[in-house]
Amino acid sequence: MAGAARARKNAPPREEVLAAAMGMIAERGLERLTMAALGREVGMSSGHLLYYFRTKDELLLQTLEWSEGRLGAERGRLLGRPGTARERLDAYVDLYVPDGHRDPHWTLWLEVWNRSQSAAEESEARDRQSAIEGAWHRDLVALIAEGVSRGEFRRVDPDRFATRLRSLMDGFAIDVAVGVRGSDRAYVLGHVREFLDEGLLADV
Repeated sequence: MAGAARARKNAPPREEVLAAAMGMIAERGLERLTMAALGREVGMSSGHLLYYFRTKDELLLQTLEWSEGRLGAERGRLLGRPGTARERLDAYVDLYVPDGHRDPHWTLWLEVWNRSQSAAEESEARDRQSAIEGAWHRDLVALIAEGVSRGEFRRVDPDRFATRLRSLMDGFAIDVAVGVRGSDRAYVLGHVREFLDEGLLADV
């Protein structure tokens, strides 16, 4: 017991473990990630990693939640700054769209979606995913509603428009993250901004 307590005390910060896991998952995928390899990267034994995370699926979900926590803080900062609703909407889109092929954050999402189909704790995993997606959606709905109320955007149903916008971005984002030829970040941003111009600014 004393040895285990000392090991936990000397373990690297949780954020260091999760950052290393995200980088390794992005580089090689979850299937090829082993607790032993992750342990070597952060100076922990695979046994201690299993003590903290239990399974690779749980490691994946916690890594996604950690990554989303950082993005959520950045999203809050961007949406809370001065500027027009459209300027902040563009900032939201910039944050949402992947940087490129094997974008670490989007690779986590792809792995989570793939694993949740067969995970033993499928219901809990989906609830945790829904909580993350719900935060993105609520912020987007509020931003669109603000633009409508200020007269910056045409009168649309904020929830319905946000649902369509996120579906559009998700579809393009997957193409970018998996490396579909011709689908890069600039290509996606061009399509999304054209959709915003046509859907929110026409007839304002």
